[in-house]
Amino acid sequence: MASAVRESFPAGRTSARGDAMSSRAVPDNAGFEGFEHHGVLFHSARELCDVVVPRIRAGLASGDHVVVALRPGHATAVRAALTPSESDSVHFVDHDTWYEAPGRTLAALHRLTLLHPDRHITVVGEPALPLDNPLELREWHRLDSVLGASLAGSRLRLMCLHDTDALPRSVLERVWHTHPVMIIGGTPRHSPDYRDAAAYSAADALEPLPPPDGPVESLEIVPDLPALRDELTALAKRLGAPRERVNDLVVAVNEMAANVLEHGAGKGMISLWLAPGRLMCDVFDEGGDLTDPLSGYFPADALSVRGYGLWITRQICDFMEVRGNAGGSLVRLHFKA
Repeated sequence: MASAVRESFPAGRTSARGDAMSSRAVPDNAGFEGFEHHGVLFHSARELCDVVVPRIRAGLASGDHVVVALRPGHATAVRAALTPSESDSVHFVDHDTWYEAPGRTLAALHRLTLLHPDRHITVVGEPALPLDNPLELREWHRLDSVLGASLAGSRLRLMCLHDTDALPRSVLERVWHTHPVMIIGGTPRHSPDYRDAAAYSAADALEPLPPPDGPVESLEIVPDLPALRDELTALAKRLGAPRERVNDLVVAVNEMAANVLEHGAGKGMISLWLAPGRLMCDVFDEGGDLTDPLSGYFPADALSVRGYGLWITRQICDFMEVRGNAGGSLVRLHFKA
């Protein structure tokens, strides 16, 4: 057990209990104010319950709205550790639905803050970390990195659980980078390796996206958006795109094309192709200033005319990548097929 736990620490941190760590312990109060984001490392269902169940009970006792989104085996263990009345008071949600796509997970968290404006919210989740897909893994880590900025000011505590026996050291190191507070052996401590969202994604912002890996069909962005939607629909169907994703594609591209016309250069191109297991689409703005990989991760201001399309598009597609420089802006949309 000790060796497994030690593997969850970056270099220089060797104790699960924190006795040899440079990070300092932080209070673990139930009556918190403002968004809190905790990374939790565990190596067994028993340890998971030892850490999580007391915090769930404290939340319920304080009147929190409590949501649990764990993998089935871990959710069953938590249910069994709670009393029937406690379990009935917790909102257990399907793990795969909750972690279907980064933009939709963020939207679900944001929606909780709107539905319960007068209550504290406790969410216990187990992030989707697809080890077999580097791009998806990177984007899920990016979501964790941006939550503190995106949900700042909300009365929400999010505990993200990570199984040290199932995740490699490289992934666990990213957990330290993306969570400001880590809980090890039940003790919360500030992560000395935490990076804010901008710093975490700075290197990616400079890395160009790879070229399409299949035959590409292209459309010019034109002011006549209804005509563009019709042409895009026909093109997607000719490519053999899954019918259920064509509507998602059209809605998302319409938002991005509108952004090009209203806030960008007013001209650009749409490129469409099929990759293994997904429908891909690039929206290129010839002179736009959209360069931030975190674009679309912040809830749109109801009084602002900007940002809403990016926020919606993040939720419609499964993954969205943004790159840009003096030569233009590129938004790449991924739709799982």
